[in-house]
Amino acid sequence: MSSEWEGKSKGTVFGYKVFVFLIKTFGVKAAYTLLFFVASYYVFFAPKNTNAIYYYFRKRLKYGTLKSAIHVFRSYFIFGQTIIDKVAISTGLRDSFTYDFDGRQNIIKLLQKKQGGILISAHVGNFEISEFFFAELDETATISLVVTDAEREAIKEYLSQYTRRSHTKFIVIKKDISHIFEINAALARNEIVCMTGDRYIKDTKHIEGVLLGEKAKFPAGPFMIASRLKVPVIFVYVMKDPNQHYHLYARTADVKHRDAQHLLQEYTESVEWMLSKYPRQWFNYFDFWGEKNKK
Repeated sequence: MSSEWEGKSKGTVFGYKVFVFLIKTFGVKAAYTLLFFVASYYVFFAPKNTNAIYYYFRKRLKYGTLKSAIHVFRSYFIFGQTIIDKVAISTGLRDSFTYDFDGRQNIIKLLQKKQGGILISAHVGNFEISEFFFAELDETATISLVVTDAEREAIKEYLSQYTRRSHTKFIVIKKDISHIFEINAALARNEIVCMTGDRYIKDTKHIEGVLLGEKAKFPAGPFMIASRLKVPVIFVYVMKDPNQHYHLYARTADVKHRDAQHLLQEYTESVEWMLSKYPRQWFNYFDFWGEKNKK
């Protein structure tokens, strides 16, 4: 299986063109139909990704062999749905979906303080549509999203002709760590900084924690920054439910000053809680626990 995340995600401009055409011409459910073939393709022709997600179901969640195999397909299928939903919502079809808030008061309190804050999520559910939840609460909120997928500019450029402008800004992680200064600047402007805490990139600083009973490496940045800056920290997840419905969960983190390890433990416990409710929405299709290096 893929030994570590390489800092990029799969996907082509052509693939997005096909799904945008289906969404705009026939609707979201028509695009879902095509996913049956796309998900089947990945099951059989993306062996590294398939082995990684099978390990998650079989070894970490302790599912049986057949159940794990079935859930591999379902995982790919739901992941594809979240991508379609993200495109649909950002191109003006927000009203085609329904939404629930769990922990709404935590987000409102953060926005009302206007002192900035850090949101930490994971590659579970569909966190990238969280800005549309925040817009409903406060249309003036400015969000800075910390990303690594700089090489996907071609896809972003293509989608920009369809997507509506938002207050979201992007801070790209750089090897010279200049993104740290951008994060500090955003917080100084009382903006909300969103980042994920579950993808460690090789040769970058990391800390270890336990997730689902096994040690794994996590990026040090989110936890070091969030534990050192005196701003509120909230764990946020946007999870997909049936029938084009989404559920946002927001939980205020217990932050101890300059204790990144404690914050990581809080984080892994929150991710485990989320996965207990949505086990098929773990979207890290690589050797997250480093099993390849243990053999």
